[in-house]
Amino acid sequence: MNLVDEWGITLAVFLPLLGALAIALTPKGTEGIQKLLALGSTGAALVIGLMVAFAFEHGEPGLQFEKNLQWIPSIDANYHVGIDGISLPLIVLSLLVTFLCIVYAYRHIPEPGNTKAFLALILLLETGMNGSFIALDLILFFVFWELVLVPMYFLIGIWGGENRQYAAIKFFLYTLFGSVFMLLGFLALYFQSDPHTFDMVRLQGAGVLNLPIGLANLIFAGLALGFAVKVPMWPFHTWLPDAHTQAPTIGSVLLAAVMLKMGTYGFMRIAIPILPEPAQVFAPLIAILAAIAIVYGALCCLAQTNLKRMIAFSSVGHMGFVMLGIATLTPEGFNAAVFGMVAHGVVTGMLFFLAGSIKERYHSYEMPELAGMGLKIPRMAGLLAFCAIASLGLPGLAGFWGEVMALLSSYRPLEGLNLTVFRSAMVVGGIGTVLTAGYFLWMLQRVNMGKASEASLKHRYADVERLEYAAWVPLLALILVLGLYPRLIMDTTTSSVTRLTETVAGERAEVAQAAER
Repeated sequence: MNLVDEWGITLAVFLPLLGALAIALTPKGTEGIQKLLALGSTGAALVIGLMVAFAFEHGEPGLQFEKNLQWIPSIDANYHVGIDGISLPLIVLSLLVTFLCIVYAYRHIPEPGNTKAFLALILLLETGMNGSFIALDLILFFVFWELVLVPMYFLIGIWGGENRQYAAIKFFLYTLFGSVFMLLGFLALYFQSDPHTFDMVRLQGAGVLNLPIGLANLIFAGLALGFAVKVPMWPFHTWLPDAHTQAPTIGSVLLAAVMLKMGTYGFMRIAIPILPEPAQVFAPLIAILAAIAIVYGALCCLAQTNLKRMIAFSSVGHMGFVMLGIATLTPEGFNAAVFGMVAHGVVTGMLFFLAGSIKERYHSYEMPELAGMGLKIPRMAGLLAFCAIASLGLPGLAGFWGEVMALLSSYRPLEGLNLTVFRSAMVVGGIGTVLTAGYFLWMLQRVNMGKASEASLKHRYADVERLEYAAWVPLLALILVLGLYPRLIMDTTTSSVTRLTETVAGERAEVAQAAER
């Protein structure tokens, strides 16, 4: 075995942490060295992640690059890591987006400056995000899950907008609230397993968990609440618009592109495979909440005059499509969910990049003040239009496949689930796609094609700069490539999501046989 096979995913997780420690040890006045250390550690992690992706055996449903080392023997908590077709696209997304954020940060460190702390927090945040996607032990997963809270809290609270302290505290308290219920669920799984274990793979094995259905449903509810806050699902979404609006540009990009996916990933990695029978009980409720989120998010977007806040509310709707796909418990729905996560990360991450650069030029997110942007900075306006039509789901671009597959899977969910609920959710989701097109097109009309103010006409604004192109071209290319060639993701995910579906369907068959006996 070579180094990549043996330690590749571990290096991808902890190289940014080493970079953060190295940056913390640098003296004041060495911003250039600090930026190089950040770029080098995130770049090295990305290269290793890509090597893992190329070495990954597509079509193999099981775990790969697995490592299981003793960590806390007294409670049987281990350093157990590995990836499959569900986690691979997400960890590559995290590695890529964080690297591009560091590229962008070379000339976009927000006030107050303090380059050292800003870059170190980003790298610490990356370690937590990457680790969450490879952890196969519940305690290890929880450590990585909680690790992301601290750096994001400080990124918002120190480098955010005028109401940054309120937004940071709200973000921290909401996510911590969800984490408490998730941890209680983890502890319940540990004490109800025989033998006691935090290992996700062992907890999925036959005979390890023999729970009464009432207790199983209660544990699933606790896990689901913790994950739902992070997604965020309606009605647990209220922290998101404030956090996005106040966060610095890079904080918003990482929050939208990667952090929200930790919640949906938690459903697919932990809640559903470990507790498949309660997953079927809660699936209709999840579908209903997802459908509400799709329409609610779109209606909130229509009411916004702040460009960044509108993009933030759009995430509520887009993640609603992801959760709708998950709720179907079918291979098509799970595929739609993973593809939707990646597409949302690429497209909405790019939209937040653009919003930040527009703010630097116009010193405002208010759409009336941005009017006429197509005349003043046409290349920036063109990129905004391209990303907006990708986000509204235009065929041929990345945003299309996740949404349409989620709607199609809702027509035929897992056998035994309530068809009326899911087909009604499909109709509501279809209405949401129309509303999504409406608010994005209206935004483009007001921003790109609106009448510029006299003050704006007198001012010269710089169009897209070379460094911005360097940070954005990979995402722009992925928006197009994923739209034209969705197999790039689906060839990786199909075998793993099919196996996940078989786990759920097998549990349903066992329950039916037990009822007959």
